[in-house]
Amino acid sequence: MFTSEAIIDAVQNGKKTFVNTFVTNEAVKEAMVNFVDTQAEYTKKAVKVGQDTAAILTSEMVKTMQQATKFDYSKFGEGIMKAYQTTQKPAKGA
Repeated sequence: MFTSEAIIDAVQNGKKTFVNTFVTNEAVKEAMVNFVDTQAEYTKKAVKVGQDTAAILTSEMVKTMQQATKFDYSKFGEGIMKAYQTTQKPAKGA
């Protein structure tokens, strides 16, 4: 299975191969390869932050769902019925 870093490295290595093959000026070649390396570093960091954020969001969502399943709906329903019944009693002397 491919990891995101392996995919990023494959794409960036392809770019560097293209630059090394077709760019003949050494100063331009060095600048472009440096740019590709910087792109790879940035992209890896951005993907890592995205993955970490998704993991935290998923973890918090699972915790919230677990807490929601602990809610006692029968007690809630009884409380609602009691409140409804007290508001529906006829007034004395009517």
